[in-house]
Amino acid sequence: MSIRPCAIIVHGGAGQIPEESLPRRLEGCNQAALAGWKILENGGTALDAVEAAVILLEDNPLFNAGTGSTLNALGQVEMDAAIMEGRTLTAGAVAAVTGIKNPVQLARKVLEDGRHVVLAGEGALRFARQVGVPEFSPEFLVIDEERMRWNKKHGTVGCVAADETGQVVAGTSTGGIFDKLPGRIGDTPLIGCGTYADSAGAASCTGMGEAIIRAVMGKTALDLVRSGYHPMEAARRAVAELEEKTGGKAGLIIIDHQGRIGHARNTTHMPVCIITGPGEISVHS
Repeated sequence: MSIRPCAIIVHGGAGQIPEESLPRRLEGCNQAALAGWKILENGGTALDAVEAAVILLEDNPLFNAGTGSTLNALGQVEMDAAIMEGRTLTAGAVAAVTGIKNPVQLARKVLEDGRHVVLAGEGALRFARQVGVPEFSPEFLVIDEERMRWNKKHGTVGCVAADETGQVVAGTSTGGIFDKLPGRIGDTPLIGCGTYADSAGAASCTGMGEAIIRAVMGKTALDLVRSGYHPMEAARRAVAELEEKTGGKAGLIIIDHQGRIGHARNTTHMPVCIITGPGEISVHS
């Protein structure tokens, strides 16, 4: 089997970020991408690389995912996450889950179990106990007021990667939108919307979840790649189509099985880190 180019790209959410905090968010994306790249560089799988990168982002309280998740209308944390392989269309997702430090880890367990694609709420938590994913005190997930102000308008972290076998994987995690109704499920765990991977590539989206759902943004972007567009142009066109159809604001990252990358947004910022080889690192805001 021929060795394909490896690459990884990470995003830290689309929106308007205070200039004073942007460098720290870019550094957070950089560290997550490096963690995933180390796995790819050592011959590891894209699945392991994406999970590792997203876990680091979930553990960073600067981002609206995992530890930094925002609150719903009842002052509770409810999180969504998904992870998907392109070659097999195998996917796992969790929605409106509480008490889990790293929802992407639980999403991978759903993927590996194989019986279902999405588990939600109490059912997801019961499954976590069955498969040994550690529970976490919900109180620890409540973040301070300064970060909460930012997270009211911004959210979602994600990663896509291609490994040396040509396998592509997408992973996304979020605390959702501030003051959402309890039980609200966003685009992140909906396959084809906020997270998608197939034979064309992998995509992770961020932004206005309801708009991303209506535009089926992830699948739309990869259909453009399949039709012959470079991932960068496919990303631009997917964002433009979402804005035209819904008036929404969003961004996304894409990778194809050749390791070519794309990213686009119609928001002020979207922290992104790209690694395409040893020492080949670029960051974008």
